[in-house]
Amino acid sequence: MNAERDLAPLAPSVVRALNDKLYEKRKVAALEIEKLVREFVAQNNTSQIKHVIQILSQEFALSQHPHSRKGGLIGLAACSIALGKDSGLYLKELIEPVLTCFNDADSRLRYYACEALYNIVKVARGSVLPHFNVLFDGLSKLAADPDPNVKSGSELLDRLLKDIVTESNEFDLVGFIPLLRERIYSNNQYARQFIISWILVLESVPDINLLDYLPEILDGLFQILGDNSKEIRKMCEVALGEFLKEIKKNPSSVKFAEMANILVIHCQAADDLIQLTAMCWMREFIQLAGRVMLPYSSGILTAVLPCLSYDDRKKNIKEVANVCNQSLMKLVIPEDDEMDEAKQSTTLPTEPASEESLSKPEAASSGSLDASGDSNFSNSSVFTVTSSERIQVTLNLDGIVQVLDCHLHDTSIGMMTRIAVLKWLYHLYIKTPRKMFRHTDSLFPILLRTLSDESDEVILKDLEVLAEIASSPAGQTEGHGPSDSSDVRPGPVELHILARASQLSSSGTKSLECSPSTPTMNSYFYKFMINLLKRFSSERKLLETRGAFIIRQLCLLLNAENIFHSMADILLREEDLKFASTMVHTLNTILLTSSELFQLRNQLKDLKTQELRVQGGFGRATIHAGHHLGKPSAAAGPPFSKVTSLPATSSGDLEVTVDFLTEVDKLVQLIECPIFTYLRLQLLDVKNNPYLIKALYGLLMLLPQSSAFQLLSHRLQCVPNPELMQTADSTKLNTGYKRTTAPNIDYTELLQHFEKVQNKHLEARHQRAGRAEQLDRRVVL
Repeated sequence: MNAERDLAPLAPSVVRALNDKLYEKRKVAALEIEKLVREFVAQNNTSQIKHVIQILSQEFALSQHPHSRKGGLIGLAACSIALGKDSGLYLKELIEPVLTCFNDADSRLRYYACEALYNIVKVARGSVLPHFNVLFDGLSKLAADPDPNVKSGSELLDRLLKDIVTESNEFDLVGFIPLLRERIYSNNQYARQFIISWILVLESVPDINLLDYLPEILDGLFQILGDNSKEIRKMCEVALGEFLKEIKKNPSSVKFAEMANILVIHCQAADDLIQLTAMCWMREFIQLAGRVMLPYSSGILTAVLPCLSYDDRKKNIKEVANVCNQSLMKLVIPEDDEMDEAKQSTTLPTEPASEESLSKPEAASSGSLDASGDSNFSNSSVFTVTSSERIQVTLNLDGIVQVLDCHLHDTSIGMMTRIAVLKWLYHLYIKTPRKMFRHTDSLFPILLRTLSDESDEVILKDLEVLAEIASSPAGQTEGHGPSDSSDVRPGPVELHILARASQLSSSGTKSLECSPSTPTMNSYFYKFMINLLKRFSSERKLLETRGAFIIRQLCLLLNAENIFHSMADILLREEDLKFASTMVHTLNTILLTSSELFQLRNQLKDLKTQELRVQGGFGRATIHAGHHLGKPSAAAGPPFSKVTSLPATSSGDLEVTVDFLTEVDKLVQLIECPIFTYLRLQLLDVKNNPYLIKALYGLLMLLPQSSAFQLLSHRLQCVPNPELMQTADSTKLNTGYKRTTAPNIDYTELLQHFEKVQNKHLEARHQRAGRAEQLDRRVVL
């Protein structure tokens, strides 16, 4: 009886019915409570209304007896219906006990709680928004409920709540974001689906700017994108697509910097969809934000570079990664090299950078490596930064170089990645040479090792980087020179480009100006030559397979005369005579046969002026090296020196060995090459070239009866009347022979013609040799 008095104003019959196990009796009691509360509302008796709600909450909804809890829930719903528009005044008291029942172990009770809350929210409408977080939290739990009835009830309540949020303009997004950020990391599929559905709803509401809080939830969205459910993945993909569209429309309000590292992480994801989506976002960020992304370059490169070597199975990712790489490369500009290390930051301009202005630095280095590829920037894609939003941008060059160096050391990376790394190094040496030379000593060894790469394209890019290091004026700066003093020649070595008379100043100093054909060599040039020869010495296979290729390419990138002069000078001090002999032979073969050295060969033909006599230093140095190594003629010197040195050697002093005859045989073959057309044409001028003809007869006498003997013999039979080979009298010989050039014979046009067809003749010869070899094999079989 005391209990009945304590539960007043509820009648004893109502109390008994609320505790009944039958739903119909509890429903009848709820109708009585609704009638009672309506009377209190009419009387404006708030104290009694609160008392009724408190009784239903404490004595019923939070009771230990399950039937009492069910009665309390239906009673609270009846109170809300009776209150109508005034229910907003009592929402806290009405909602809290119902949400508590969401955690009940009885699935039927959870369903009744969901039903009661639906009725409460339906009546209160917009008044429930101040309690949105607790409602959302409860619904997120019910969304993952194992009972289908409970899940169905929660979906009805969820749709109702979404309608209310969509209609209202009083939604507290700031207060909701922390809860959303917490719930978005749920691993339950239904909870994830619930979260994504709410994000899509909030994104669709015009008055709610969810883009401002995207950094808070972006990582969680990418996590959900990897869900096993195709439906959830599709929903998440749609949500991310909507966000990206919004970013493109309003780039000025996007917090690019806060999301950069999130994208870097997911660009390295194992899931293809996550990686492709993150890479697409990264591409748009780089193009829209511009130099704002520059401080994150090292992380971006870590994620992007490995993707460049993907096969066709990941073609889409590879293509997007390539665009990211090229766009990021364009962000590095020469101004980044002009700032002090302690203050290496620039302020973004107040106007967007156009595609034309971004590509101007690339045009300045025309004729060299195109490191950055095609531009994907447009005037409308870079947002304007107002004066109140000036951003300090720092080029983290140390981090970039560390990432590039790490990828070069990784032998497992693909060819395209290695090429991209070398393009980056070249680009940095072009744009920021002063700062890059601080890293040259650490990069130099791996760049030399990369010359042993299997790919010719990788070697070409590597040579371009090394050539830029060896020729860049920044390499002359104090403190940027080679640190390994043991690699530098002890004596003073000058490998400057020889200035012409027009380039010399009145004081005789050399002009500092240079052209692509005669670049300035810095202190790294000689170190490069020394280490390159060391590389050839330690890796003879590299010398045999790629030696000629490397040296020929270097002759295109650097000054060929300096290369040959320095190598000859270094080889004179080489202790390994066998290697030096092989190297001299290789260098001379290149000098005599390579089209890249046409100009140098022309200079060596006529050593008349003081300048040309100095430029002929390589010829003298290699002849010296050849004699020092015991190969006086066929292995050393330019073609004239080869041919004219033989008659001066007495037969008694000359040791004819198999190796020597092999070299003479090679020389005969060289004479028959198109590149020595000028030499064969000089045989027509018997009067002025008597010693040339005698030298060729000397070679003929040294050769045994072989194919080379027959070849040279047939050539000499074409020489005009032998009587014209008579030389001047002995008195003129004693005064010294001075060679004169026939004024009526001009070989220039013929030389140019035969130089052009040289490669075609050589290729035809190789093809004939290949066919002959195939025929021999067939005969053997």
